[in-house]
Amino acid sequence: MTPQNNFSRRQFLQVVACAGLVGLSYKFGLDQLVPAAPEKVTDTRFLMGTVLNLQVIGPVEQARKAIDACFERMTALEAVLSIFKPDSQISQLNRYGVVGQVHPFMEDVLKQAMHLGQLTGGAFDISIKPVLDLYKLNPGSLPTTRQIESALALVDYRKIELDQISRTITFQKPGMSITLDGIAKGFIVDEGVAVLKSLGFDNVMVEAGGDLLGLGKKDPGSPWKIGLQKPRAEMGDLSVIFDIYNRAIATSGDYMQSFTPDFVNHHIINPHTGHSSPELASVTVLAPTVALADGLATAVMVMGKSGLDLVESLANCEAYAIEKNLTVIKTSGIGSILE
Repeated sequence: MTPQNNFSRRQFLQVVACAGLVGLSYKFGLDQLVPAAPEKVTDTRFLMGTVLNLQVIGPVEQARKAIDACFERMTALEAVLSIFKPDSQISQLNRYGVVGQVHPFMEDVLKQAMHLGQLTGGAFDISIKPVLDLYKLNPGSLPTTRQIESALALVDYRKIELDQISRTITFQKPGMSITLDGIAKGFIVDEGVAVLKSLGFDNVMVEAGGDLLGLGKKDPGSPWKIGLQKPRAEMGDLSVIFDIYNRAIATSGDYMQSFTPDFVNHHIINPHTGHSSPELASVTVLAPTVALADGLATAVMVMGKSGLDLVESLANCEAYAIEKNLTVIKTSGIGSILE
């Protein structure tokens, strides 16, 4: 059976920020000025199969309306992108191999996923689902080499055709299927934060299962602070604390969904080999958007230490990785955002 993890992804990347008073006034909507009376308004709901936490700094009544609008947008996105909803476009695509009248949300996520595939040399590949299903559908036993090879024949993000004229997505190989687990949640968080910002709230924190975006500050002169736990529960304590200002952060790790007690086989599968890469225990990426941070964290887990060179080359991106032996490796600019 799949071993029980000692702590979840959400617990691994903990929000340790406490919001104080921020700013002098807020604007709700495009024209309505709101008197200055900022407070920390929080809300917690269940979405995307995980707990969603929001912190918004602003006048209470307006902040709660903005939070409702944020959840409304995120719920609409989940209805399109969730693999667990049978009527979602991704579920229809996986079931029939083709879907028409592609929703703009679906199109946008696919474009970002394909770009990440190109950027990472295929280390990030949303068509990995057939291989991942082999591990998930056989708890307590690992798939055979023949099973993995057969499933790998269906893995290639370049065989996903997006026709922007007919607005149709088609799998070029029968039997293909995709998972958006490494990007959809981040995309939904990004969109939720965009709603809050459009309503005039510039100091917010939105977190979903460890993927989060901190906009503005928790109080004047003080950024949001994010504590990162070590990847092995018995080690306890925080590994590091990040200062987050207008930046997203996401973590991927071998502990999040391990198929064997030694963390050698887990849910992050190398699309080229059909097995988990052996080098890293966890990767935390900071980036301008949560979708990018989440996708890069997954890709670097696959690529290993060489993946940090990729992150180093990208504007406004940093990475903090922990090897299996618990040695820390990081990009050169990470020190500027450590507490």
